[in-house]
Amino acid sequence: MDNMPLIDALYEIVDKNVVSFHVPGHKKGSIYKKINYIKYRKNIFNIDTTEIPGTDNLHFPESVIKKSQEIASEVFNSDHTFFLVNGTTCGIYASIMSICNPKDKIIVNRDCHQSVVNACILSDLEPIYVNPSVDFNSGISLGVAFEDIKKALDDNEDAKGVIITYPTYYGVNIDIKKIADYVHNKGKILIVDEAHGSHLGLSKFLPESAIELGADIIIQSTHKTLPAFTQSSMLHVKGNRVDVDRLKSFLKIVQSSSPSYILMSSLEMAVNIYKNNGKELMNSLIKNINDIVKFIDNLKNIEVFKMKGQDITKLYIITKKLKKSGHEIENILRYKYNIQVELSNPYGVLLVCSIGNTKEDFEKLKEALIQIDSEVGDKDLIEINYPTVIPKKILNPRDAFYSCKKSIKIEKSIGKICGEYLIPYPPGISIISPGEEITKEVVDYIKKSKEMGTNITGIKDKNLEYIQVID
Repeated sequence: MDNMPLIDALYEIVDKNVVSFHVPGHKKGSIYKKINYIKYRKNIFNIDTTEIPGTDNLHFPESVIKKSQEIASEVFNSDHTFFLVNGTTCGIYASIMSICNPKDKIIVNRDCHQSVVNACILSDLEPIYVNPSVDFNSGISLGVAFEDIKKALDDNEDAKGVIITYPTYYGVNIDIKKIADYVHNKGKILIVDEAHGSHLGLSKFLPESAIELGADIIIQSTHKTLPAFTQSSMLHVKGNRVDVDRLKSFLKIVQSSSPSYILMSSLEMAVNIYKNNGKELMNSLIKNINDIVKFIDNLKNIEVFKMKGQDITKLYIITKKLKKSGHEIENILRYKYNIQVELSNPYGVLLVCSIGNTKEDFEKLKEALIQIDSEVGDKDLIEINYPTVIPKKILNPRDAFYSCKKSIKIEKSIGKICGEYLIPYPPGISIISPGEEITKEVVDYIKKSKEMGTNITGIKDKNLEYIQVID
């Protein structure tokens, strides 16, 4: 047989039966077995088709796709719902472009996904960043405060709107309702990147979805926390502030002209499971999560991050007392216990739990954690602090992106204008973006993160010896 390295790697993971505490939410298809979803246990190759009589057209839906989107809109209580086959990224692009014109301003939480900055490059926009607070014990962002969004709007009356992440990658909740009310009082539009919140409507024990809290446009990665296939997302519109026709025109630009019917059908399947089985499955999941949290609370050296109102399906385990970085713990879980987490950072690991997880998954996690908890390292961890000051913006993202650049030693870059991204991945949040002044705080953070095992993307030199600056 011909050498097929990607397929071989994928089936090796399947054959090893790796326990999934990462996205996608269907957990290697286990949810379809849970509910005996026969249609999606058949050969999916059979339904990989294109626009032919009977299959409709995503960009001009008139029949089955139109009806499917209407069903999704009813289930998620939106006024309009659009299927996305290029991920939440394309939904963010289209949303921002639909409310802004070139040279406009938009208020952005600094811990936004890199797609927001990319949208500013594509649209030639001026992002006005709002810094989040940071929990230094866990090393994670706690989201932005209402007061800071308010100040940014008051200081930038000409901004067209606000885009904000809710909940954060780590499940942190912020006051979307209060923010939405103020944004609307200012006559602006609120876009919410709810990539990690498509499941929120399934339980009263979870934060409310931004759809219910006053947001105008909500983009959800249905594949992350519900059982759609990777890259399939949905965009919801609520209320009458959004020019839906203009939004549609940009969706046609940023989505493939050959949309995958497998991805679209997986969205329909996820909506169906959400509607008919979602609450029961979520109740079971929450019981398992409460049980594992109680279990971890009785361990000596491992703790669970807790915050009022958080999304408890995001299980962030802090490992500092073990004197081991989260990256080390991720490797131990994967290669010793056959458990894969969503991400690791210097101080812990994030597990994304979904309605696809089983009780057996959590039992295997318990077995691993009780052993890991007893094996404390012999060296103190490197102290590393998330940068708290937003780098000064010298050029807007688009001007910086198209400027001439040169590579210099990263140690000599302090004070220069950055020509590329520095993005610890996951979760894909930029520490510094093109057009911003490089600071010592950023350089120190990136170098220490790399030393502790964090993967840094967006930069040309993977060894982090050189960085691109504006020439």
